[in-house]
Amino acid sequence: MTEETNPLYYADYLELDKILGSQHPKSSGKTDEMLFIIIHQAYELWFKQIIHELDVVRGIFSTDNVNDNAGEMSIAVHKLKRVVKILEVLNRQVDILETMTPMDFLEFRDLLLPSSGFQSLQFRIIEAKLGLKMDQRYKASYYKNTRPGGFNQQDYGTINQVEKEATLKELVIRWAERTPFFDESLWEKYPSQYPLEHETAKFWSDYKQIYQSSLSNAEQGRSDELERVFYKEGLGEFSVHAMRAVLFIMLYRNLPIFQLPFDLLTTLIDVDELLSQWRYKHMLMARRMIGMRIGTGGTSGAGYLEGALRQHYIFKELTEITTFLVERSKLPDLPGAVKKRMSFNV
Repeated sequence: MTEETNPLYYADYLELDKILGSQHPKSSGKTDEMLFIIIHQAYELWFKQIIHELDVVRGIFSTDNVNDNAGEMSIAVHKLKRVVKILEVLNRQVDILETMTPMDFLEFRDLLLPSSGFQSLQFRIIEAKLGLKMDQRYKASYYKNTRPGGFNQQDYGTINQVEKEATLKELVIRWAERTPFFDESLWEKYPSQYPLEHETAKFWSDYKQIYQSSLSNAEQGRSDELERVFYKEGLGEFSVHAMRAVLFIMLYRNLPIFQLPFDLLTTLIDVDELLSQWRYKHMLMARRMIGMRIGTGGTSGAGYLEGALRQHYIFKELTEITTFLVERSKLPDLPGAVKKRMSFNV
């Protein structure tokens, strides 16, 4: 026999008394402050869900082997696509907030001092979990400021603690570096089209020649950049091996085993772009609402948002990989051993 329990009730399950009782405007009921509060509370709820999804994805990529044939990669891509959908909703919420006019905002703006959306701990955690480091942030001194208008000491400590964890970007780089595409034994029967420049890089020697021949006269400097990125230094935080793996996936994305990895990489680009759109919409809204005034938390307002928009790209290396793509019709034909390794074997 089981112990009898009370039937679950909708409002109790969602704890609506807490949620709907948490709006406490500082101004009179005639202002738009209620809209302002609800919009930002909705942001924070969605931020909480994004953090939950990112933690699942980071858990998958923290293992020594992410099996593309199994469900882990599919789950990771699915979770990140959900993050994309949430970010699309967040961008649309700005449109609702913009139904409030600048003079409507001025009716209660001074009552908010010195609080600011800059102090959203959850948004900073999202950035940190994705891979944005403190020293990479625009006006990093703002983030280290614990006076009124900045973070309190507890939130600042939390952000620093999160930054000590492995970021999604770092985990994706490690995953790319582990990909077994370039085991030399697979390339023994590869017929090089061009003279080898590197004895152990038959494919890359051909690829380099094909890429160089695709450049216009004005782009010849790109050849040196290719040498730097794929032979010497890598790009940004991505090593040479990681960049080669990412490019190989992009070039041969139609191979069955590359479809999910390609989906992963393009979804990470989507996340970056939607975060950029969110910053852009907030910058425009700040200019519209407060002009050149400083933000309520003491930042430079729209000026700070513009700087963050320019600088806070997390997966820019993935976006820039398109610099090095070539026509699909000119791609080298892969040897049978490589095709077999890159196929789903039953």
